[in-house]
Formats: sequence, structure tokens, C-alpha cells
Amino acid sequence: MIQNSPFTREQLIPQEEKLEIEQRKGSLFIGIPKENHFQEKRVCLTPDAVGALVAHGHRVLIESQAGENARFTDHDYSENGAEITSDRAKVFGCPMVLKVEPPSLEELEMVNPQTVIISALQLKTQKKEYFKILATKRITALAFEFIKDADGTYPAVRALSEIAGTASVLIASELMSRQDGGNGLMFGNISGVPPVEVVIIGAGTVGEFATRSALGLGANVKVFDNSLTKLRCLQVSVGQPLYTSTIQPKNLLKALRRCDVAIGAVRGKDRSPVIVTETMLEYMKPGSIIIDVSIDMGGSFETSEVTSHDKPTFVKHDVVHYCVPNIPSRYARTSSLSISNIFTPYLLEIGEHGGLENSLRINKGLKNGLYFYRGILTSKSVADWFDLPFRDINLLFF
Repeated sequence: MIQNSPFTREQLIPQEEKLEIEQRKGSLFIGIPKENHFQEKRVCLTPDAVGALVAHGHRVLIESQAGENARFTDHDYSENGAEITSDRAKVFGCPMVLKVEPPSLEELEMVNPQTVIISALQLKTQKKEYFKILATKRITALAFEFIKDADGTYPAVRALSEIAGTASVLIASELMSRQDGGNGLMFGNISGVPPVEVVIIGAGTVGEFATRSALGLGANVKVFDNSLTKLRCLQVSVGQPLYTSTIQPKNLLKALRRCDVAIGAVRGKDRSPVIVTETMLEYMKPGSIIIDVSIDMGGSFETSEVTSHDKPTFVKHDVVHYCVPNIPSRYARTSSLSISNIFTPYLLEIGEHGGLENSLRINKGLKNGLYFYRGILTSKSVADWFDLPFRDINLLFF
């Protein structure tokens, strides 16, 4: 032993140097099928995004008319280097499949073993069989609503919430002006006319963008939420003082009795809490409007029932209810652009790093979106929900 040294003789012998191996860029082959889910009109990638991917050496195979509902033609895609096919099975046979809605059980049958699927998961609508097929085919799957950004936010969820929040005010404006059942009021601060009164329940992203839109159209806005932090952030974000309150039944009822539009934007862990009871609703003005954005999680109004884009409203206690769960799909082109802007950088990054595995090692936010890795469930929330065994992803690869 060398005196006064914390190291042994062996540790002081020169060690062989380990050089970092340069990562090789990978070429992705991405399949984009047409969405067949009920009233789903969006598409994952725009023609411009496809052009960017093709320019980086990747291949994109798109099912014919996949972007039709978002006003993107097959010609737009082919001009940007995409390959167009009418064979649905061929698209699902690609090594990487990109979808907005989660693939159905029939669609999963067409998927090859060891495919990478990037789509929404929509945990509340899934069945156990879905995960059994993923395990049998050794699929690697990412849910884009779980992917985190560098600042810890969920970019896909936020982007679609922004659309839903803004849309809720535009839809309310449209419903009020309708000849059949509308109350004939107009958003807009018209001189000498009292402004429209809007109550927004929930100060998250949906609530924030609904507030911005309503204020921009000259409405009088009142926001309710039990989180003082969210209410404070909303005030700062909007940049002007406005009525905010915690959800106290007396204050809320007083606001609901005077309002022309009520927007429900409250999320819950398993289900949205019912904030407005049927009794409270009976006090609302005849012809007033409810937009329940939380309906996909059960709704925050007791009288809410799921409706569709074809027949979006119903009337109860003289109050018009709009309870369509998939509001962003109504604005298919804007939503597609938003989703495409989120997907494209991740896809380019996966290509730069030479494959998904290398990207998952480097990008913790992307790893957060992984819920299946080569047929092994890696998400604790999915495992808890369906009572399935899971493995920590950090133990599966280094």
C-alpha cells in the first residue's frame, strides 16, 4: 500500500480507456392509417411534417384519404414524399405505427410482432384484452398523453386542452345565436348593452383558454376552482384582474343564476367531480347554455349526458346542454396541426439517436410516455387500473 493514499495499488495502475461509440442515425418507416374511430377526424402528421421526415431519410406510408377530414389531400402528402396506399393491412404492417386514437382489437391483429405504436391510450376506455394482445405480439407502445416536456408539462394534453378551452366559448357563442332555441345574445362588448355573463368552473388549461377567449370577446367572466395556486396563475396569465373564487355553493349558485354560459372544465383522478347539482341547475336562466368539457371523465354537471357531433345538444330545465366528449375533433385541421407539431420533433429525435431505445435512454420525458416495452407492461398506473403485473422500465434496459 502507498502511504497516505485512499487508493489501492491496483486502482493506481493505468486503466484502459473506454471510448464512446458514435451513435448511428436510424431510418424510420412510419405507417399512418386512416382513423376509423367514431367521429375522429384528425390525422397525426401534416404534409409539411411528412416532408421534414422524408428530407431526413425516413419513409412514411399513409393510408389513402387519411387526412381528408382535416382537408389534407393524398396529393398534398405524395408531393411531400409520402407513399400512399389503399391497403390498410400494409400500413399496420410498418415497423412504427402512428395514430390519434388507440388501435382497436381488430387493428392490432394486423400489426406485426415487435412493432412500435405511438397513439393515445385513453385508459378509461380500454379493456384487458388490449394489453394481452400487446404482450402476445411483444409490442412497444407509447401514449402521447403521458409524454412529458422538459418543464414537466404534458405537451399533447395541454395543446388539446387549449383547443377545447377556446372552442367551448366559440361553441357557446354559436349556440346563443341559433334560431332554434338560442337566446339571441351575442358575445362582444356592445356599447350600452350589458356584457354576456360567463361562469367557468376549473382554472386548468381548459379554464385558462376559455377565460382568454371569453374576455377577448368582451364577456364578464367568473372563474371557480378550489386551487388558489391555479387561480393565481390564471390571473397572472390573463394579465388582468377578474372575479375568481373557491368553489363555495353559495357563491357558485349566485353566479349560475346570473350567467348566460357555464363551462365545466374540472378534472378528477378517476372521474370529474360533480360540482353543479340538478337543484342548482334549476335556478339558471331559461335559454342559458352549459358546455361540459369534462364529459369525457363523467361531467361536472349532474344533468350532463354524452352527446355526439351530429346531435350535440339537448335541453333540460330550459338549459341547453352541450356534452360532446371529443371537442378538438370538431376543429380537425387545427388539432391535426397541433398534434403534428408535437410528434415531428420526437420522431426526428428518434431517427437522430438511431432508434427508439436510444431516445428513451436520453429523453426522460419520452420515456414517461412508454407503457409497453417489447410485450412487458411498464406503467404502474395501467397495472393498478387493470390489476396486471408490471416491470420498472429502468430494470429492462440501461
